[in-house]
This record gives sequence, C-alpha cells and structure tokens, in this order.
Amino acid sequence: MPISFSILDLIDILVIAFISYHLILLIKNTPAVQLIKGLFILFIASFIADQLGLRTINWLLKGAMAMMVVALPIIFQPEIRRGLLKMGKRGFFINTSFLHKEVDKKIEQLINGLVMVMPMLSSKHKGALVVLEREVGLKDILETGIILNSEFSPELLYSIFMPDSPLHDGAVILRGNKIAGANCILPLSERMDISKSLGTRHRAALGLSEQTDALIIIVSEETGNISIALDGKITRPMEPQGLKKMLTHLYQPKIISEFGFWPTEDNKK
Repeated sequence: MPISFSILDLIDILVIAFISYHLILLIKNTPAVQLIKGLFILFIASFIADQLGLRTINWLLKGAMAMMVVALPIIFQPEIRRGLLKMGKRGFFINTSFLHKEVDKKIEQLINGLVMVMPMLSSKHKGALVVLEREVGLKDILETGIILNSEFSPELLYSIFMPDSPLHDGAVILRGNKIAGANCILPLSERMDISKSLGTRHRAALGLSEQTDALIIIVSEETGNISIALDGKITRPMEPQGLKKMLTHLYQPKIISEFGFWPTEDNKK
C-alpha cells in the first residue's frame, strides 16, 4: 500500500521541528537538561527491567517515572514561564525592526550614560542594580520601591547609588529613557546551582531575569565586576565596550507606535 504524503504532513513536521528547536533553546545550559537525562535513564532502566522480567524493580521505576511526570510542571516552572513570556512577545513571530526609529537617539543617549556610569561605580566598588524594563511590565516590582518617573541622567543614576543616598539599597528601574523608580526589591532566585561567589545582588538579578524578560546590570560591591543577567543567566565580567554592545543589541524601550506594535530585541538586528 503506497504511503501518501501531503502538504499538511510537511506543515505538521515543520511545526513540530520549530517547537522542538525552541524547547531545546529554552532548556539549554539549565538544570532542566540534567533532569531530562535522569528521566531518560529511568526510562531505559525500566525497559531493561521489563525485558529481563524484574517485575519489582520495573514497578518501582514506573512509579518513580509517574511521580516525575506529575512533578515536571513544578520542576520546570522557571523554563515554562520564560517560554510563555517569549511566546507572548510581539516580535516572537514578526520582525518589527522597521518601526520606532524615532526612539533610537534617546536610547543611544541612555546606553552611553549607562556605559559611563557603570565603570565609575565599579572603580569605586559601589554596589548597584539597574533593571531595564523591556516588554514584560514591572509594575509590581516598582511598587516595592520609590516611584521617581524622572528623566534619565548619568549624574542622577550615579548619585542614587552613593552610600549616603536614601535610595542606594535595592534596584533602579529604567523604563524607556526614564528612571521609573529606585530602592526596589527584586525576587531572589531559588536555584541551587548558583555559584557561591555570587552574592545577594546577583541572586536577585537572576531571580527577576527568570520571571521576566528584563535586562539587569549588576555592579559587585566586593569585586567591582560588572555583570548582566538575562533569561536566567549571568554574563560576567563585562568591559565597557562589551556592555555597550550588549545593551545596544538587546535593549528597546516600552513605547507603542502609531502602528500598535511594541518594540522587541529584534529591532537592533
């Protein structure tokens, strides 16, 4: 009997390949990879036990696999959350790089200001947390601190993180080209695989990056190193040129255009 293959079958295969590819990217370099390896080993062991007639061992392994299936949504909660956030972005399927050219100059000024201030704080070992809001709103985080809603300036940002400033603890939230708030509290990451050399600032930056698409700049008070947290990962240390390149490539403000699209990280590609 001949096997029929239609255009719908091809579409079906391409959709599955697309979803599988993005799932692999989502869990790449995360603890989820080790968990999947563990599940695969359990499956192989259960198959071997079944073939050898080891019924008790097979029963135990199948019970363990059943419990793991129930626990998967809890274990993979950070990865699932990030995946849904990415799917909800305006630019996930559509490139909107032809929009928002009018904001490039303001964003360039903001990035230049950050690239100037961060090394200054780093050289003086002044700890800092700067959160750049992207598509996912940070209203709940803003409400934990002091609302400023002031125009961005390097001098103001630098003064906020001085030890004698009442706002120097916590994080500064940047929304577009404005300092939306300061003294904000970020959720701490609950991951167990974080390096012991990373302090509370880095754990807080990781926690927010696991829950949102925010771009977080960290200056370590102990070492003076500049790091960036994004999508549950930390890149460190960052030199000024590397910091500028990364910010230019990834940051776009939350400004809606007359076309009704939100800017995305693809704007700079």
